Amino acid sequence: MNESSSVDVIFSAGHQQVVFCTDEPSGLKAIIAIHSTTLGPALGGTRFYPYPDQAAALTDVLRLSKAMSYKNSLAGLDLGGGKAVIIGDPARDKTEQLLRAYGRFVESLSGRYITACDVGTYTPDMDVIARETSYVSARSVEHGGAGDSAGLTAVGVFQGMRASAQHVWGTPSLSGRRVAISGVGKVGSHLVDHVVADGASVVITDVDPAAVDRVRTIHPLVDVAADNACLLSEEQDIYAPCALGGALDDETVAALKARVVCGGANNQLAHPDIGKVLADRGILYAPDYLVNAGGVIQCENEVGGYPAERARVMTERIFDTTLRVFALAEADGVPPVVAADRLAERRIASVGRLSAIRLSETHARR
Repeated sequence: MNESSSVDVIFSAGHQQVVFCTDEPSGLKAIIAIHSTTLGPALGGTRFYPYPDQAAALTDVLRLSKAMSYKNSLAGLDLGGGKAVIIGDPARDKTEQLLRAYGRFVESLSGRYITACDVGTYTPDMDVIARETSYVSARSVEHGGAGDSAGLTAVGVFQGMRASAQHVWGTPSLSGRRVAISGVGKVGSHLVDHVVADGASVVITDVDPAAVDRVRTIHPLVDVAADNACLLSEEQDIYAPCALGGALDDETVAALKARVVCGGANNQLAHPDIGKVLADRGILYAPDYLVNAGGVIQCENEVGGYPAERARVMTERIFDTTLRVFALAEADGVPPVVAADRLAERRIASVGRLSAIRLSETHARR
C-alpha cells in the first residue's frame, strides 16, 4: 500500500485521528488510531504483533479502534474508541526503550487516547509505558492499578454465554452443554474456569502447546483438539473464538456445528456479511465487542479510581445487555450484530449531542 492509498483508507474509515509513530533508535514502529472521542477519551489496548507490512497493521488498527467505540458505548462507559498497534515480534523486539518511546507518543496526544493491554502486551509493559505517560490503564496492583483485565473479560464472555443459553434453550445454565474454546491464552484460560464450574464439558485448542498444558493441569477432564479444524468437527453447543480476529469466515461458518457463537476474540467476523450468514444458518451470534467488554470496564474503573467490585457488577450486566440485543434483533428482523451496532450508535448520538450544551467558562476549567 503506497502513501496515497494509505491516506485514502484512513479518510474512508471515518476516524478522527491516526498517528504514525516511529523511533529509529528503539526500533519503534506503531500506529495509534482514534476513531471517536464523542463520549470521552478514546480507550483501547496496544497490540504488539508481527504484521507482514504496514498496510496490514493499518487495516487492523482501523477496525479495532472502531470496534472500541461501539464496545465502550454498549458498556455504558463515558469513553470513545481507540486502538494502537506496534509492528514487531514482542518476543524479540520488545524492550524498555521501545515501550518508553511509545509512551512518549501516547503522552503527546494529551489524554485523547488511553492505552491498555492487548495481544502481545501485558501489565508489566503498561508499568513501563506509564513511566512516560499518565494515560495508561491495566497497570499492576503494586503500581496502583487493577492488574491484567483478562479475568474480567472472561467474566463478561461467560455472561454473554449465559444470556445466549437463556435465549436459545430457555435457561442461563451451561450444565450439560458442550463448549468448544479456540484459544486458551489470557482470556480463554479464564473462560474455561467459568464454563467448567457451571457444569459444561469443554474441548479446547491452541497453537501454543504450553497454553493447552496449563489448562489441562488445572482441568484434566478437558478434551483437546489438534487444531481449529478438528475443533470445528467436534459435537458442540457453543463455539468460543478466543484468539485473533477474523475467526468467523465463510469456511469456518459452513463447518460450524454449534448453535451459539460467543467468544472473547476481537473482530471475529471476517467480513460484514458473516453476521447474516450465521443468522441464516440458525446460529446465534453474541457480538464480540458486546460480550468481551469486561476488560475496558475494568480499565475505566481503574482510571476513575473506583473499587474493583464496581467493575465486576458492571461486567455482570453484560448478561442483560446481551438479552436486550437479542430482543432488538428479533423485533427488527436483523442479525444480532446489526442490533448491537444500532444500540451503540444510538447512545453515541444521544449522549454525544450533549457537548452542544455549552458549560460556563468557570465550570469548564474544573
